[in-house]
Amino acid sequence: MPEKLHPSVLKVSAALREAGVDGEVVVLTESAPTAATAAAQVGCEVGAIANSLIFDADGEPLLVLTSGAHRVDTGLIARIVGVSKVKRATPEFVKAATGQTIGGVAPVGHPAPIRTLVDTWLGKHETVWAAAGHSHTVFPTTFDELVRMTGGTPVEVE
Repeated sequence: MPEKLHPSVLKVSAALREAGVDGEVVVLTESAPTAATAAAQVGCEVGAIANSLIFDADGEPLLVLTSGAHRVDTGLIARIVGVSKVKRATPEFVKAATGQTIGGVAPVGHPAPIRTLVDTWLGKHETVWAAAGHSHTVFPTTFDELVRMTGGTPVEVE
């Protein structure tokens, strides 16, 4: 890994170590703001990319870790978490909740814990890749490890 990493990536790396995650942060040669671009760079199926999507759930942040092959049904998610409305968060809301910017939001390394849902479809892949705090970084993990490190709830998201 390069000597000088973005502060968000350093926070994510520390959170991964603290959670006992074996996977190391990988610095990509190009930005990977989408599941397709990340999958192309790490050499996996789009479905093995864990998109970290922040939603505004009645004013509270909600992290949905979804397979890159899925779209999130916000009505379904609202019913699952028991709120009236779940909507895409603004970039400012995402930054305030995670300390990270859209395109590189990691499942961990946030200023405070965020309620998290984990797409059960990610369990179909032996290795899952998630963003590591910046659009140029990812790390390998597993579905079970994502659930454990985030305290997330496994659900079907679509």
